[in-house]
Amino acid sequence: MHRTNRTMAAAGGLLLATALSCMGTGTATAAAPPLPATAATVAAADCRPQADASEQARAIVDAACSQLGVPYSWGGGSLHGPTYGQDYPGGGPGAHDSKVKGFDCSHLVQYAAWQGAGIALPEGSWNQAQWSGATARFSRDQGLGPLQPGDLLLWGSNPANLNSVHHIAVYLGGGRMVEARESGTLVMVSDVRLNAQYAGALRIAGTEQPPAGTKRFMTWGTGVGLRPEPGTAKPPVVRLPGPTAVDVQCQQRGEVVNAEGYRNDAWSYLPKYRAWISNIYIDDPAAWLPGVPTC
Repeated sequence: MHRTNRTMAAAGGLLLATALSCMGTGTATAAAPPLPATAATVAAADCRPQADASEQARAIVDAACSQLGVPYSWGGGSLHGPTYGQDYPGGGPGAHDSKVKGFDCSHLVQYAAWQGAGIALPEGSWNQAQWSGATARFSRDQGLGPLQPGDLLLWGSNPANLNSVHHIAVYLGGGRMVEARESGTLVMVSDVRLNAQYAGALRIAGTEQPPAGTKRFMTWGTGVGLRPEPGTAKPPVVRLPGPTAVDVQCQQRGEVVNAEGYRNDAWSYLPKYRAWISNIYIDDPAAWLPGVPTC
């Protein structure tokens, strides 16, 4: 888990840890030459839904396309944008990705889903491939015919086994996709590769959206207690087992909490649980959440 740099006067919130996603720097295809920034700029005109799409699907595509030209970085990226990655242990172009600020394939997809549609995907391309919240799934044998913009395309070393998925990309329609492909390249628009490793696709558009009058955030940590009032005097109503998407209705001052090196008296109300959470445990760089009214 990575702690954000923030003002200590009203602290709270941590960035989620990034996990290794695309396994290796050239697993989806043979190595591709670096894509110059000028080429990425030219391709930007094509980075849009290439067919009719729902508002939610279009938002997913637009979020992915907003990162066109950002470098690939193994293990890099988060819900909030590019981060420095990790040095690929196999060497090659990714040997110095800890010095490259960008995205790997699964973190680009995770970013697009969250920023575009408030959909909280797990980390790792193999976990995303098996996400239980998918609204539709498509086999490799179905090809691209039934797919829509915003669907997620999969590649695996054994296409019949989703645990082997090592690459994931966002479908644009018309046989095109946007992807963070491999070290040494930039986020780019590509032709879909219907090769021997293509493992099908899943649809994430159509999932539940934040209720009216709320704004969606992610929590961090495990066993975070939600309280019946903005304080810790009473036992938790429920504990969140891990990072969880929560819909915040409003926030107010409550008991001062000291945790994880932070001190904060801001609490947010979660109508789904009829409970309160200390803002320290909401993954946002601001102690008082932006766009959320006072209770």
